[in-house]
Amino acid sequence: MEAVQVSRFGDPRVLALADIPEPVPGPGQVAVDVSHAAVGLVDVFIRQGLYKDRDGLPQPPYVPGLEVAGTVRALGEGVTGLAVGERVVTLAADGTGGYAPVYVADRTRVFSTEGHAIDPALAVAVLPNALMAHVALTRAARLAPGESVLVHGALGAFGAVFPGIARQLGASRIVGTVRAGRLAAAAATRLPYDAVVDSALLPEALAGEKFDVVVDPVGGAVRARSLDLLAPSGRLLLVGNASGDWSGTAGLDGNALWYGNLTVTGFNAGAYLPAHPDAVPPAAAAALTAAAAGVLDVELDTFPLAEAAAAHERLENHTASGRIVLTV
Repeated sequence: MEAVQVSRFGDPRVLALADIPEPVPGPGQVAVDVSHAAVGLVDVFIRQGLYKDRDGLPQPPYVPGLEVAGTVRALGEGVTGLAVGERVVTLAADGTGGYAPVYVADRTRVFSTEGHAIDPALAVAVLPNALMAHVALTRAARLAPGESVLVHGALGAFGAVFPGIARQLGASRIVGTVRAGRLAAAAATRLPYDAVVDSALLPEALAGEKFDVVVDPVGGAVRARSLDLLAPSGRLLLVGNASGDWSGTAGLDGNALWYGNLTVTGFNAGAYLPAHPDAVPPAAAAALTAAAAGVLDVELDTFPLAEAAAAHERLENHTASGRIVLTV
């Protein structure tokens, strides 16, 4: 079959179509006929070689892609609860295999979308991230009904799913932050924010408002400012680094944590979910409910599979208007 392959670590030009063997499901696995594959920053970071020394992550040549939507093609030995032809979304364990016509996943990472009127492009764009957001908010941040939430990178691929899940969990007020160039898009968004402000104008843009939970998928300067935005006993939830600033948590004041009874906690789904499989079923159900309710509706930028390099370039240049999805 013809799939997109990373020939070596580097810029988007290392992505190219290649003929590879069609995968076959083994015991406990599911083969999926792929209709859509999401393009995320993790795909970009792996391709750039930022994670090349981490155990369990791919080395070239490999097929990128960790989120796909499609229909069940074949079931491996021992797989139950799914039928050939059933619509599904999957989430890869190692960030590979999705940019292809056929994808094989462990049964535990395949979720049916049958019975839910969700477009497959939207499904792959939001359901895996919404599942992760639910686990992050309930397990790591311990969000309680009536609490307030601030989301940095409010329209980003990961940030965009947090307001819908937070609303579902009973959050009383949800505010987002974006770059100045994204304020017009924020004003038009269907996502359930109460307000969205310019991240460069923090904390003044919030007029003294504090939050019980601050969600940070961005890092960099907004992370350094975030402790000042927390209410007493507030939690700063670190879920990504879209800024590309790998300098660490410089600027987080240990004394401020102490005096304010504040918590800084990280959530890395790749490490957390395999260790806590019991968190997945309720999170998947919550994600499906939120998507069906329309609170996860994000803008989509679609590219054909053969244009994966252009899709990566768009993501790297921060010129995408929404979540990027490849059509297969």
